[in-house]
Amino acid sequence: MRRAISIVLLTVVAACAAVAAEKPETVMVRYQAKPGAEEELARVIARHWKTAHDLKLVRETPHVTLRGIQDGKTYFVDIFTWRDAAIPDAAPPAIQAIWAEMNKLVEARGGRPGLEIAEMSVETAPNE
Repeated sequence: MRRAISIVLLTVVAACAAVAAEKPETVMVRYQAKPGAEEELARVIARHWKTAHDLKLVRETPHVTLRGIQDGKTYFVDIFTWRDAAIPDAAPPAIQAIWAEMNKLVEARGGRPGLEIAEMSVETAPNE
Protein backbone atom coordinates (compact mmCIF):
# COMPACT_ATOMS: atom_id res chain seq x y z
CA MET A 1 0.00 0.00 0.00
CA ARG A 2 2.82 2.41 0.88
CA ARG A 3 4.47 1.67 -2.42
CA ALA A 4 1.27 2.52 -4.32
CA ILE A 5 0.88 5.79 -2.41
CA SER A 6 4.53 6.65 -3.10
CA ILE A 7 4.07 6.03 -6.82
CA VAL A 8 0.96 8.22 -6.90
CA LEU A 9 2.74 11.02 -5.03
CA LEU A 10 5.76 10.84 -7.34
CA THR A 11 3.47 11.01 -10.37
CA VAL A 12 1.68 14.07 -8.99
CA VAL A 13 4.97 15.79 -8.15
CA ALA A 14 6.35 15.06 -11.63
CA ALA A 15 3.19 16.41 -13.28
CA CYS A 16 3.33 19.58 -11.18
CA ALA A 17 7.01 20.07 -12.03
CA ALA A 18 6.27 19.68 -15.75
CA VAL A 19 3.52 22.32 -15.60
CA ALA A 20 5.76 24.65 -13.58
CA ALA A 21 8.53 24.24 -16.17
CA GLU A 22 6.30 25.51 -18.98
CA LYS A 23 7.12 28.97 -20.26
CA PRO A 24 4.09 30.50 -21.99
CA GLU A 25 4.69 32.56 -25.12
CA THR A 26 2.26 35.19 -26.37
CA VAL A 27 2.51 35.88 -30.08
CA MET A 28 1.03 38.29 -32.57
CA VAL A 29 0.71 36.81 -36.03
CA ARG A 30 0.03 39.11 -39.00
CA TYR A 31 -1.31 37.53 -42.18
CA GLN A 32 -1.45 39.55 -45.45
CA ALA A 33 -4.24 37.83 -47.37
CA LYS A 34 -3.90 37.27 -51.09
CA PRO A 35 -6.70 39.05 -52.95
CA GLY A 36 -9.62 36.64 -53.24
CA ALA A 37 -8.34 34.43 -50.39
CA GLU A 38 -9.60 36.58 -47.51
CA GLU A 39 -12.54 34.41 -46.43
CA GLU A 40 -10.65 31.14 -46.79
CA LEU A 41 -7.77 32.56 -44.75
CA ALA A 42 -10.22 33.68 -42.05
CA ARG A 43 -11.58 30.11 -41.88
CA VAL A 44 -8.07 28.62 -41.70
CA ILE A 45 -7.07 31.03 -38.90
CA ALA A 46 -10.19 30.02 -36.95
CA ARG A 47 -9.44 26.32 -37.54
CA HIS A 48 -5.86 26.86 -36.34
CA TRP A 49 -7.14 28.27 -33.06
CA LYS A 50 -9.70 25.46 -32.62
CA THR A 51 -7.14 22.75 -33.38
CA ALA A 52 -4.49 24.26 -31.10
CA HIS A 53 -7.11 24.70 -28.38
CA ASP A 54 -8.44 21.14 -28.75
CA LEU A 55 -4.88 19.79 -28.55
CA LYS A 56 -4.31 21.92 -25.42
CA LEU A 57 -1.39 23.73 -27.01
CA VAL A 58 -2.63 27.23 -26.18
CA ARG A 59 -3.95 29.10 -23.21
CA GLU A 60 -7.57 30.26 -23.15
CA THR A 61 -6.66 33.93 -22.99
CA PRO A 62 -5.59 36.19 -24.38
CA HIS A 63 -6.99 35.36 -27.80
CA VAL A 64 -8.26 37.80 -30.37
CA THR A 65 -8.39 37.76 -34.16
CA LEU A 66 -8.64 41.11 -35.94
CA ARG A 67 -9.25 42.01 -39.59
CA GLY A 68 -7.96 45.22 -41.14
CA ILE A 69 -7.59 46.92 -44.50
CA GLN A 70 -4.39 48.64 -45.58
CA ASP A 71 -3.99 50.14 -49.06
CA GLY A 72 -7.22 48.40 -50.05
CA LYS A 73 -5.95 44.94 -49.11
CA THR A 74 -7.03 42.73 -46.21
CA TYR A 75 -4.78 41.58 -43.42
CA PHE A 76 -5.47 39.71 -40.18
CA VAL A 77 -3.82 39.87 -36.78
CA ASP A 78 -4.16 36.92 -34.43
CA ILE A 79 -2.98 37.22 -30.83
CA PHE A 80 -2.76 34.17 -28.60
CA THR A 81 -0.54 32.44 -26.05
CA TRP A 82 1.13 29.10 -26.59
CA ARG A 83 1.02 27.00 -23.43
CA ASP A 84 4.80 26.65 -23.76
CA ALA A 85 7.28 28.49 -25.98
CA ALA A 86 8.70 25.15 -27.18
CA ILE A 87 5.42 24.07 -28.81
CA PRO A 88 5.82 25.88 -32.16
CA ASP A 89 9.27 24.33 -32.64
CA ALA A 90 7.79 20.85 -32.19
CA ALA A 91 4.27 21.44 -33.49
CA PRO A 92 2.17 18.34 -34.15
CA PRO A 93 1.40 17.39 -37.77
CA ALA A 94 -2.17 18.78 -37.58
CA ILE A 95 -0.81 22.26 -36.78
CA GLN A 96 1.97 22.03 -39.37
CA ALA A 97 -0.61 21.16 -42.04
CA ILE A 98 -2.63 24.27 -41.14
CA TRP A 99 0.51 26.40 -41.31
CA ALA A 100 1.14 25.08 -44.83
CA GLU A 101 -2.40 26.12 -45.84
CA MET A 102 -1.88 29.57 -44.32
CA ASN A 103 1.30 30.12 -46.29
CA LYS A 104 -0.56 29.45 -49.55
CA LEU A 105 -3.17 32.11 -48.69
CA VAL A 106 -0.84 35.03 -47.89
CA GLU A 107 1.43 37.29 -49.91
CA ALA A 108 4.39 39.54 -49.23
CA ARG A 109 3.73 43.23 -49.75
CA GLY A 110 4.99 46.60 -48.61
CA GLY A 111 8.36 45.08 -47.74
CA ARG A 112 6.71 42.69 -45.28
CA PRO A 113 6.45 38.92 -45.57
CA GLY A 114 2.99 37.40 -46.04
CA LEU A 115 3.07 35.96 -42.55
CA GLU A 116 4.88 37.61 -39.64
CA ILE A 117 5.18 36.32 -36.08
CA ALA A 118 6.28 38.50 -33.16
CA GLU A 119 6.64 37.47 -29.55
CA MET A 120 4.73 39.88 -27.33
CA SER A 121 4.12 40.47 -23.65
CA VAL A 122 0.69 41.05 -22.21
CA GLU A 123 0.46 44.47 -20.56
CA THR A 124 -2.52 45.74 -18.67
CA ALA A 125 -3.33 49.30 -17.74
CA PRO A 126 -3.33 49.98 -14.02
CA ASN A 127 -6.75 50.42 -12.46
CA GLU A 128 -7.54 54.09 -12.13
